[in-house]
Amino acid sequence: MEFDVIIPARFGSSRLPGKPLADIAGKTMVQRVFERAQASDAQRVIVATDDARVADAVRGFGGEVCMTSPDHASGTDRLQEVAASLGVSEDRILVNVQGDEPLIPPAVINQVAHNLAENTAAGVATLAEPISSADDFLNPNIVKVVTEGSGLARYFSRAPIPWPRDAFALNQQSLPAGLNPRRHIGIYAYRAGLLDLFVGWPMAPIEQFEALEQLRFLYNGHGIHVDDACEEVPGGVDTAQDLERMQAYFG
Repeated sequence: MEFDVIIPARFGSSRLPGKPLADIAGKTMVQRVFERAQASDAQRVIVATDDARVADAVRGFGGEVCMTSPDHASGTDRLQEVAASLGVSEDRILVNVQGDEPLIPPAVINQVAHNLAENTAAGVATLAEPISSADDFLNPNIVKVVTEGSGLARYFSRAPIPWPRDAFALNQQSLPAGLNPRRHIGIYAYRAGLLDLFVGWPMAPIEQFEALEQLRFLYNGHGIHVDDACEEVPGGVDTAQDLERMQAYFG
């Protein structure tokens, strides 16, 4: 099985502008992520950016970069532009590794690519991990996923699903035994041809309200395979506090 990794690295960030170029113990964040992706089994690792400063930094450490439009509404749109620009085949597996996760384990990159290759009924593969606290379960910033027995996703939501009706009628301070909710981890593997379809679809109503672009695939009848991550996936960098935590880790 062969696959490529694409790392979207947008310079503009509402909470942390210039995030890809943030210094983490002498290396930019985008370089840290790139090196993690290179440690996977990917045949090729490409940074997709809309900013010349990020492109220059990537070329400076010997990485491959693809310039993309600044007008993309999502990282998936950016991936599609890269795939089209490179002329990859429709069945080529592309893994989207977020550009703000300098601790992403290479093993989970391999895992999500392998899962897509093995599950031909799915057009997309992604990962999840157990939720252990009621606070996380109720937090709308933590995306939950429910799957069917085959491993295909039934739904992704910011709402707490599945809802333990009887148990939570009595107590919402702890999760009832056997509920086993799962948190979605934002790493994806796609077949390149499906990305071409994605950019032609209008935003789905459920996507609009949940603000979750993966729902567009489900709405249009394309399965998403979900598996529990083979290794713990540490949090990424969204805020200045996250960056300080990451600098301390590498420092």
